[in-house]
Amino acid sequence: MGTLESKAGGVQAKDHQIPLVESSFSSLSNQPIKRTGNIWTAVAHIITGVIGAGVLSLAWSIAQLGWSAGPLTMLIFASITFVSAFSLCNCYRSPDPLCGPTRNTSYLEAVRMILGKRSAVVCSIFLRINYCKVGIVYTITAATSMRAILKSNCYHKEGHQAACDYGYTSYMLFFGFVQIVISQIPNFRDTEWLSIVASIMSFSYSIIGSALGLAKVIGDGSIKGSIRGAPTSTTPQKVWLVSQAIGDIAFAFPFAVILIEIQDTLKSPPPEKVTMKKASTIAISMTTFFYLCCGGFGYAAFGNFAPGNLLTGFGFYEPYWLIDFANACIILHLVGGYQVFSQPLFADLEKLIAEKFPNSGFIHENYVLRAPVLPAFRVNFLRLCFRTAYVAFITGIAIAFPYFNQVVGVAGSLNFWPLVIYFPVEMYIAQMDIRAWTRKWVVLRVFTIVCLMVTLFALVGSIEGLIKARFG
Repeated sequence: MGTLESKAGGVQAKDHQIPLVESSFSSLSNQPIKRTGNIWTAVAHIITGVIGAGVLSLAWSIAQLGWSAGPLTMLIFASITFVSAFSLCNCYRSPDPLCGPTRNTSYLEAVRMILGKRSAVVCSIFLRINYCKVGIVYTITAATSMRAILKSNCYHKEGHQAACDYGYTSYMLFFGFVQIVISQIPNFRDTEWLSIVASIMSFSYSIIGSALGLAKVIGDGSIKGSIRGAPTSTTPQKVWLVSQAIGDIAFAFPFAVILIEIQDTLKSPPPEKVTMKKASTIAISMTTFFYLCCGGFGYAAFGNFAPGNLLTGFGFYEPYWLIDFANACIILHLVGGYQVFSQPLFADLEKLIAEKFPNSGFIHENYVLRAPVLPAFRVNFLRLCFRTAYVAFITGIAIAFPYFNQVVGVAGSLNFWPLVIYFPVEMYIAQMDIRAWTRKWVVLRVFTIVCLMVTLFALVGSIEGLIKARFG
């Protein structure tokens, strides 16, 4: 039988003080935070955040854009991500007139410190929407991959023309249940092992997707596709598909919003920004290479008929066991990726609740659950109820809109400009004290406006695609 021991905040345990509510990026106790991360744990976190559901739609995206615009668009978004990442690395520490350089342990905290409270309020809205939409996409993708494993085995047994049809709802509910359990991990630093496993899985299925595409190209003896991409019956239809493809590519580079949280796990010396810039360079270069391979080989293999999800659209049927393994890797990766993007939200909102109700035992008490053989596990009722409700909400939205490509497009374009472009540029201008109408100021403003136009174009087209998919 397990035992449950109450440990109220401030009560001394044998080896440490259990804090009131554990925050992923700031402690409410007086105990110093031990940062042990290094360049490779940072790379693992980044890869877990970057290589995700988006990579599976890149072959379809290139099919809409063609051989010229498709790879070029990916390189442009990778370059924008580089610029954004390097700008954000400098935001981790800010000068304080009284205390000297202070840590900004989250993206939102950096915006609040550098740009002020009003900007932080606006940023918090976009950040929370971003974390939610990533959870929705990951839930849809995980369910799609579970379904694909069953379909792959069915096609292998019954033939490729068999009516192997499976729903989505039960698989989304199962994935949601798994996330409810894993979400009880107290904070981001405790997920390093999960990110390492997830990054290995992401490399695995990216390599499998690329290899299967290359093998098909070699087997067919031809490279499919065209410079202009897939033809359509009308020009407006082409415009909508191009805009959705841009949104899908934007979703493939989402990690800037968790960069500072990752940077806060790093030990120093060397300075955190030095390690983080190296990790960002390595991770973004590696992921961009895999994106080009996965998207390019997929388009070369299927041409204008590239499936919306390369590993679940069943352009590939055999070897079925390899398809099953790739989809299993996707599922395992998304289990970790979901947490990488959810833990910052949990930390932010739980900290706000804890500060608002400082005397609530429901919020501040931790319970240590001990069971034979298993290690002790700390349970907090706020964490249990809030995170369970959050995962249930995200799962419900995913069940209502189970449309992979359309949801990815909307998700990618919705927050790309404010979080990856606008706030990093504004913080850079403020930190560097760049005066208005100087050459650098004008270049940055033009860059921001151009990116805004592209993002709005992608957003409108993706919303149109989602409405069409949902309501016919």
